Parts: sequence; structure tokens; C-alpha cells
Amino acid sequence: MSSRQTVTFQDALDIVESLPEDQQENLIDIIRRRLIEQRREILAEHIKEAREEYMRGEVRHGTVNDLMKEIAE
Repeated sequence: MSSRQTVTFQDALDIVESLPEDQQENLIDIIRRRLIEQRREILAEHIKEAREEYMRGEVRHGTVNDLMKEIAE
């Protein structure tokens, strides 16, 4: 199957359901691990951005009450 070919969600389900049970389970494990890795990469990028903002002095410190006061103004 070409990587450029469009597969609908239902097509994908039909393909997965045509696999033997052990391959379906392996596919689920692979997808789950890939999703976890993607989330880690996104989190790492957010942490990097937050650190850069902190180093540039773009982060303010305060309590929740301080924030609520600022929002109310």
C-alpha cells in the first residue's frame, strides 16, 4: 500500500480485523508505544519552551490569588 494512498478509518479497521489476533495485539502495543513517545516529545518541547521563557524573564511568579487579582483588573 502506497504511503500516499488515502485510507479511511473504516478501511483501517477492516484491515486490522483481517489480521490474526496475535498480530492485532502486537499492532495495538506498537501504536500505544508510539503515542506515548509522541506525547513525550511534545512534553519535552513544552518544557524546553518554558525554560527558554524563564531564562528570558517572560515568566511571572505569584500565587493563585495574585493571578485572580490581575485578571480582575
